[in-house]
Amino acid sequence: MTFWTRTAGVAALLIAATGCTVEPTGAGSGETTGAGGPALAAVDSLTVKGRAPKTGYDRDKFGTPWADTDSNGCDTRDDILKRDLKEVTFSDGECSVRSGRLDPDPYTDTDVTFERGGRSEVDIDHLVALSDAWQKGAQKWDASKRIALANDPLNLLAVDAGRNRSKGDGDTATWLPPHKAYRCTYVAGQVAVKKKYELWVTAAEKAAMKKVLSTCPGQKLPSGGTPTRAPSRFHAG
Repeated sequence: MTFWTRTAGVAALLIAATGCTVEPTGAGSGETTGAGGPALAAVDSLTVKGRAPKTGYDRDKFGTPWADTDSNGCDTRDDILKRDLKEVTFSDGECSVRSGRLDPDPYTDTDVTFERGGRSEVDIDHLVALSDAWQKGAQKWDASKRIALANDPLNLLAVDAGRNRSKGDGDTATWLPPHKAYRCTYVAGQVAVKKKYELWVTAAEKAAMKKVLSTCPGQKLPSGGTPTRAPSRFHAG
């Protein structure tokens, strides 16, 4: 399968599942084109502050995992698996993804197989980790905004489970995908999420973002996803 075939497929699925605007670009460039301008310029719009204490952080503060905030009848995890995997099969209707394949995994540039049940080789990564968000503004939000961030397709990506777990709650200053050709896309995604949700960055994080994006000054800022407030029927602990 060629790069163009893979990229076109991902673009079509992304638009259908999330409303995010993505267009294919040159092979190996890792570029994502959206409604926004250059991602490098957008970095300067982010507020710079020190990291707040992690005190009080709990995953439950961001609601029940994979809530169906877009009300399409499928949980968020299955929405992202359907968007990002190839050769998808379902165990029930068109919601519960039974199997599929990352072709390739964006973090390692290798193919990774997904099988529901047991120890999964595929995780759904929050580009901006929820703990990182908590320490950079989300602790002051109401539950509706935190739930929205946790389930926004703009902030979610199916990836190799091992790499996701090695990332933890790292930001751009402390963790980047080992697949270097994807780093511009990855960092642009973090910038887009932090800008959309008005999260701040540390000075080290901003410098790291600019260092990566200066190698691809034409990299566009992705856009789309779901609203920054979840429907009122959703609640967080």
